[in-house]
Amino acid sequence: MKRTTPSIKRAAPAVKRTALLAVAVATLALAGCAVQRLQTSKALAARAVAFQADPQPARRRLLVVGDSTAVGTGASDAAHSLPGLISADHPDWRIENRAVNGARWADVLGQLGATPVGPDASHDLVLILAGGNDVMRGTAPEALATQVAQAVALAQQRARVVVLMPSGDVGHAPFFFAPVSWLMSRRSQQLHTVVAAQAQRSGSRYVRLLRPRASDPFVQDADRLNAADGLHPSNDGYRQWYAELQRQGGLAP
Repeated sequence: MKRTTPSIKRAAPAVKRTALLAVAVATLALAGCAVQRLQTSKALAARAVAFQADPQPARRRLLVVGDSTAVGTGASDAAHSLPGLISADHPDWRIENRAVNGARWADVLGQLGATPVGPDASHDLVLILAGGNDVMRGTAPEALATQVAQAVALAQQRARVVVLMPSGDVGHAPFFFAPVSWLMSRRSQQLHTVVAAQAQRSGSRYVRLLRPRASDPFVQDADRLNAADGLHPSNDGYRQWYAELQRQGGLAP
């Protein structure tokens, strides 16, 4: 009788090698995609210009601080950034924008600290858009809580109304793949827990962009709402954020 066991044993290593090769090819493809998106993200950041406006006289004075989402990276131009959209609806608002690409909450302290305090320099509203870089770079929750509290305290010295608007779920960004995306989602949850708690303690306004994957518009309509780097909002993405800012009362008098 012909025995088949040896041929099966010989086939097993071949199947294993094929599977490993497939994994290796997939890994290289993902790595190449990540490098390309990182280069795209750097290019978008390099050309982004923070929107500012100085109408005379100004009915309301808004100070914007934070990271690339406050600068408007990913938008086609500054007018389509979140501050630009605010200005389009409120052309008589003075908008001072101190945001910087790559900033974390620790950097927000410096942006606020560089803003003069006093009757002639005070603002009616401070809008803080930050947290995505803390998520990606792994700022410890304890340090983050301290920095958010310090930033809010500084902001409240400069305006009666402080609005905290951290990024949504960074793990949902097309830029990331599992299992890294899972880590980004967990850190995003931690970020929003810290910011929401501080908003409640300080009486600040908190705009929640965090959504479950099944109901996150940046997942369901990813091609339209995400910029080419798969990390920042597009023009439509910033309009989505602006709609949430309005819906949740962030700009209310």
